[in-house]
Amino acid sequence: MLTVLSLDRLSFHELSMRRRVLLSQLPFTVTAVVLVLGLWVAHEPLRDDLLVHLALGLTLVLTALCVLVPWDRLPDGAFLAVPVLDFVPLTLLREATLTWVTGVGIMAAFPVVWLAGSGRLPRAAAPLGFVLTLAMIWVPLFAPPRPLTAQVLTAPLLIPLMLLSIGLTVQVLSNSMEGQNAELEAKDAELRRLLAETARRERLLHAIVEAVDVGVLAVDEGGHDVLMNRRQRRIHELSMPDGMRDGAEADLHVYADGDGTPLPAEQRPAARAVHGESFSDYLVWAGQPPVQRVLSVSARVMRDDEGRPEGSVLSFNDVTELVAALQAKDDFLAGVSHELRTPLTSIRGYTELLAMDDGLPEHVRSGLEVIERNADQLLVLVEDLLRTASSALEPQPVPTDLVQVVEQSVAAAGPRAAGGGVDLHVEAPPRLVLDCDPVRIGQVLDNLLSNAIKYSPSGGPVTVRVTPTGSSVQLRVADRGMGMRPEDAEEVFGRFFRSTNARMSAIPGLGLGLAVAREIVERHGGTIRCDSALGEGTVFTVTLPTAGPTAVEDGIRTERAGSSAAVLEPDRVVVGQHQDLAVVDGPLLGQEEVPAAPQGEQP
Repeated sequence: MLTVLSLDRLSFHELSMRRRVLLSQLPFTVTAVVLVLGLWVAHEPLRDDLLVHLALGLTLVLTALCVLVPWDRLPDGAFLAVPVLDFVPLTLLREATLTWVTGVGIMAAFPVVWLAGSGRLPRAAAPLGFVLTLAMIWVPLFAPPRPLTAQVLTAPLLIPLMLLSIGLTVQVLSNSMEGQNAELEAKDAELRRLLAETARRERLLHAIVEAVDVGVLAVDEGGHDVLMNRRQRRIHELSMPDGMRDGAEADLHVYADGDGTPLPAEQRPAARAVHGESFSDYLVWAGQPPVQRVLSVSARVMRDDEGRPEGSVLSFNDVTELVAALQAKDDFLAGVSHELRTPLTSIRGYTELLAMDDGLPEHVRSGLEVIERNADQLLVLVEDLLRTASSALEPQPVPTDLVQVVEQSVAAAGPRAAGGGVDLHVEAPPRLVLDCDPVRIGQVLDNLLSNAIKYSPSGGPVTVRVTPTGSSVQLRVADRGMGMRPEDAEEVFGRFFRSTNARMSAIPGLGLGLAVAREIVERHGGTIRCDSALGEGTVFTVTLPTAGPTAVEDGIRTERAGSSAAVLEPDRVVVGQHQDLAVVDGPLLGQEEVPAAPQGEQP
């Protein structure tokens, strides 16, 4: 009835309590009115029957009460008085029409269904309906002068039993629906809470993403933008060609370096991320001079619960000032190193010439040795500065016996180790050949052995162990010196880094040797690791591929891009100044350089 009257635009539970009570009473009222009208037309003797008029009147009064009584202000379930009272006019109507119309008692189904379906009496509704129906049938039987027999009492029991079954069915369905409704309401409340929490987290995420000074871009598995913060929108606008309001990543001005080398579309950050790559600190140049910016890009792949990729998140950090500062630092180091190298080489050369005079007093010769020793130390430091500021560390691999390189480095470090009370040990197979640059690998070993001896002030063993491991070779240099804290060990390969223990011990050094060593090892396609504990010693582990250096330029570029400097050839040394310049071929360190002779003399 509600569906028809409202054209299916209203739900029963959305109505007020008064309207719901009225709609629940209407089926009984309409049926009673139609029945009375039928009796008035078809059965003339019933037109003046007092019971019929009284039944109709009581029904209309009960219907009026449904409209007039403020049910929502009364205790919950008070409206059930209406279906209970419906049995009064129904009893009168059935008694008046018993000999004229059969089946009037079936109208008790209306109040019974109302009682059972209300949900207010989850267990008592059906029994109450049965008792009221039985009373509707039996009460008139006790009125005289009718004889009261067992047959008379049992004959009409079919109607109460039928309505009891109907009531139980409706009661079970109603209770089930009430339970489902309670469950749905609980789920709805939980869903509303989760939606509110999700909305709050979304607002928090949006605020955080917009607040950070890093470009953030989220893409789905198809490469379409899902999220882009304010900073990233500026970067995107900076990279767009003139006249273009928006464009795909392949259309943007993105370069591999500061020289304007275009970065292929498949190597651009978003393209790599869409293909499932995760990476960190990938340097790209966005835009065109003079507003070009250097960006450090990192990406992480998002995966669903089953491990399938569902997009990526990229961060774009503007490192233009940092790259410019590193470039300026490298230029400064290269310039200063180059300017210091020439006079130091000249000092060493002339010191050696003076020391060749056999007629010098002993105190003069001793002073010359001090000058030469300190000049050598300064020249080593200058060479470290020059190497770390340059890119002239490309290896020249040849088949090399690594064991022989190790033995040569150990032999060269022997005198210094003996002076410091350090015992050098070598554990290696008789021969181990791999493709490497023996000069550069020797430089790494010299640096590691020098550090092991230097940071073992109390003496002790230093062990060099060479171990083949399948397709690679491990080279370990271990000492039992002062060691360092684990947090210092993680930073030890940084330029100019020196551990706290080394600084407190006043051990000289610039903190450049290990940076150069790492550069050499990485250009060979290997790795170098430091493990140390304070007071227990340090172990450096170098892993080199037996097949030789691999293409690692891209990885090195991402970490050290932007570094360039004037480079001297590593095996050519300028000796003397001005008109006394001479060029000597041969390695600078570990060999004797031939100084330029003063004017008028033969060297």
